[in-house]
Amino acid sequence: MDVKNEVLYRVYFLLFGMVIPAAIILIYRTIDIAVIDGERWRAEGQNSYVREREIEAERGNILAADGSLLATSVPFFDIYFDPYAATEEDFQKNVDSLAYCMATYVDRSFTVGGMRQFLAELRDTNINRNRHILIKKQATYTEKKRIEQFPLFNLGKYKGGLIAEKRSERKRPFGLLARRTVGYVRADAQPIGLEGYYDDVLGGQPGKEFMVCVDRKHDLWVPTEDLTSIEPKSGDDIVTTIDVNIQDITENALLRALQYHNADWGTAVVMEVKTGAIRAIANLGKNEEGWFETYNYAVGYATEPGSTFKLASMMALLEDNMINLEDSVSIEHGVTQYYEDILEDSSPESKELDTITVRKAFEMSSNVGVSKMVTQAYGERNALNNNEGAARYIAHMKEFNLHLPTGIDIEGEASPYIKEAYSEKDSWSGTTLPWMSIGYESRITPLQLLTFYNAVANNGEMMKPMLVEEIRRFGHTQQAFKPTVIKRRIASKRTIQKAKELLEGVVARGTAYKLATDQYRFAGKTGTAQLNYRRRKGGANTIGGYQASFVGYFPAEAPMYSCIVMINRPRQHGIYGSDVAGPVFREIADKCFYSIIELHDPLNNGPRPVLAGANLPGGHAGNSKEMLHVLNFLELPYFGSADGEMAVIMAQSDSLIIDNRRLPEDKVPSVIGMGLRDALYALENRGLRVRISGVGKVVTQSIMPGTRARGQTVSIRLN
Repeated sequence: MDVKNEVLYRVYFLLFGMVIPAAIILIYRTIDIAVIDGERWRAEGQNSYVREREIEAERGNILAADGSLLATSVPFFDIYFDPYAATEEDFQKNVDSLAYCMATYVDRSFTVGGMRQFLAELRDTNINRNRHILIKKQATYTEKKRIEQFPLFNLGKYKGGLIAEKRSERKRPFGLLARRTVGYVRADAQPIGLEGYYDDVLGGQPGKEFMVCVDRKHDLWVPTEDLTSIEPKSGDDIVTTIDVNIQDITENALLRALQYHNADWGTAVVMEVKTGAIRAIANLGKNEEGWFETYNYAVGYATEPGSTFKLASMMALLEDNMINLEDSVSIEHGVTQYYEDILEDSSPESKELDTITVRKAFEMSSNVGVSKMVTQAYGERNALNNNEGAARYIAHMKEFNLHLPTGIDIEGEASPYIKEAYSEKDSWSGTTLPWMSIGYESRITPLQLLTFYNAVANNGEMMKPMLVEEIRRFGHTQQAFKPTVIKRRIASKRTIQKAKELLEGVVARGTAYKLATDQYRFAGKTGTAQLNYRRRKGGANTIGGYQASFVGYFPAEAPMYSCIVMINRPRQHGIYGSDVAGPVFREIADKCFYSIIELHDPLNNGPRPVLAGANLPGGHAGNSKEMLHVLNFLELPYFGSADGEMAVIMAQSDSLIIDNRRLPEDKVPSVIGMGLRDALYALENRGLRVRISGVGKVVTQSIMPGTRARGQTVSIRLN
């Protein structure tokens, strides 16, 4: 009896202590999985075999102002085949034709028969269970369209089994042209340039489709036939203000200068005066492999501008009627002292001068002259237009918008730095005002400085720099960006006019006089800033290099373009702005002037010369047939005849006389009155060398006609 009870006790213990609790837990987990968390577990189970995939949208293009492609997406496709997608009937019906097309156009290593056997084996479950067979890697769009027309594949991806996985690669048809401005968008890096700023516009909207797992071992997925799939929406195109010709001119001019002067980096920007449209922006830096656009110095690098900032100081003085351009200022032979610090002029000419005009001080970029004028006007805390001393000077800098970024439509613009007057936070000292007046103890980017000079060229109206003109979709304008005025007038008309006079004087008589040309007029200011300058008490000052710059506009009489060039740490062939940056500006301006028709007045843009319409032509010589053709075409009656190779036409009273001009074979002929082509023909056919000057028709020749021809050099002048 005791044994029986003991057995029962053990059974009850197992039943109530283990079996029943286990059953309760099992029931609870079943209810929890099936009911309470049923949706979550069913979704996870579904996701193990069905997954939603994002379909990449076609990225929009970036275009130059003339429609040239600066950046575009080129699609490539990895093409796969699901051999089990088609029915047996469809497969057998199309396999022969498919094998022929595949062996002929896709994989020529197969014969047609071999390809048919290969396709048949793909459907044999005893040999192959793969539903994701690669048949063409990185196919072009044209190749993809051809393959989609093959038998069986033309039934569609669900019935024919063709799977095309798209890959896009960003291409730049012009290579490195404007590389940093165009920029990029990468998964592992911060977006840069226009690609980054307009990523939402260019990127479009991705689509989606559901994929089913056909091989969990190899993680292979194929699209399902699902009506909820969403097609991607391609991105829009953006049209930039960049002119590829001016951009090419600017980059090449800058590159040559950087190589010649062995500099660290350089930047150059060309802006349209009336609109603020940036026609070229080049940024080149040096690394071990060469010169590349690795950083946008024009937009992102704020630096002490040096002497180019003196224009702002002069305009502040002019606004407050503190100076006249013909007033005198003492430059103390190029050396002055502020407290314990010595300020010197860089020009050797200053050593010979004591008192000069205000105009001369600016043209020769006298540090002493400009700093003394500013210090005398704003250095004392005397009431001046309801402001105190230097506070008034700083107020003018803000009126010129030198304390604000331009707001250009790319990321990364650095903020300018202009000290507040008497601010302990900004470390204002007794030497701050004189040094700030000549371009130190402040920071500004090249683009911000150019925007200020552009406003002067634009008669005081400051324009916002713009890089994008419009957004297009399939060639149709979706949004157009108009020029934006930042400030209607940064200074009075009188001040702007005087500022223009000063800038033109720099090129005509000042530090940039060597850059002047008789083909057109331009205006600007040179700058040479000392880098990492340290003033040391009781010891020698140290300089960590130089930064050369030139900023101005052209043509001076009717400005169309403004331009800034800045070159950092030139190490050879000069350090000054006039020697390093100025020639780059001149080369850019020259090539723009010669290649852009809008910079030239039409030849007939004026009254017709009286003599041209009243006088008969005379004194002309040349090919007789061509001359007769012209006279007949113009219906001009003439007397005489010309049956030789050359003829001459003379006006006598109210008549035209034409006659032969004899050209002896062994003597120097007369080429007076001939055009250049006929003159060269006549002289060089007799073994003579020719030196040419002028344009028009020949008016003088250095060797008298009739002299024996012995290979001499004949100088001819045309007019």
